Amino acid sequence: MTSTSPASIPVQVHLTDADIDAALVADVRAGLTASPKHLPPKWFYDARGSELFEEITALPEYYPTRTERGVLEAAADEIVAATGVVTLVELGSGSSEKTRLLLDAGLRAGTLETYVPQDVSISALQGAVDELSAAYPSLAVEGIVSDFSDLSVSIPDRPGRTVAFLGGTLGNLTPAERAGFLTGIADVLRPGEHLLIGVGLVVDESLVVPAYDDAQGVTAAFNKNVLSVIDGRLDADFDPDGFDHVAIWDAENEWIEMRLRAQRPMTVRVADLDLEVEFTEGEEMRTEISAKFRRDGISEELAAAGFDITRIWTDSDERFAVVLSTRR
Repeated sequence: MTSTSPASIPVQVHLTDADIDAALVADVRAGLTASPKHLPPKWFYDARGSELFEEITALPEYYPTRTERGVLEAAADEIVAATGVVTLVELGSGSSEKTRLLLDAGLRAGTLETYVPQDVSISALQGAVDELSAAYPSLAVEGIVSDFSDLSVSIPDRPGRTVAFLGGTLGNLTPAERAGFLTGIADVLRPGEHLLIGVGLVVDESLVVPAYDDAQGVTAAFNKNVLSVIDGRLDADFDPDGFDHVAIWDAENEWIEMRLRAQRPMTVRVADLDLEVEFTEGEEMRTEISAKFRRDGISEELAAAGFDITRIWTDSDERFAVVLSTRR
């Protein structure tokens, strides 16, 4: 199935609106009936949520995005030289802004032939594909709309693949989820092909907590937006102003947890699920984890999945790492 608009490059669509609606229903029902309650972070990202996240990336407290970009800018030519990339597949590509550093390096080296951006949003992906096709006329751009966890679809069979998973998104998965995800990528790749991931590194709590709880309250608005998404799409009556944004550092698991804390007892009705949910005063619902990594830890996780570390690049302050590994 493909989607086109006038003068657009077709993108492959393997995820319909009905699929997304069904996933939302399943996630919200499971999360709101669990103890403790939780919601997956992927539902932050409606149009408003995406706008808020773009604002977050520009905040002085939020260092991950600009730090990763700096690492990629310095390392792009070395990454291309180490991989000889012919096909670059990017999971969760979004606007592909940082990825242009890799595209430029691949074209300079004369190896890169195809870029395959993958995302769940057909409109965002179509826009990115059209822009990239115009900016890089010598590059074949093949957009794929899918759930990135559907790896056999999201990573098509092409020559000389390097799979990129940037932005620290790996940290949104629990250790068990990460293990399954990384093993799944290894199962799709051939020996000698590569995986490039961006991960936040463990830093002092005084640096990492403000990145997820900024002084202007943008992250708080982003966190509460998940409730607005559920209200709008599942006919619920959450009052986002009735919840406080909470960001805490879990030193044992070495991750940030974002939560929403009920300011008062309340009953929330989700009409489309025929579900009523009780919140007690002070009850917290987890909306995101963002794990941070140590070099040895991410190396061990990749090794367990079937990869050998090729090289790790970091910024001078060791806040963010770009990790290149090779499928055994």
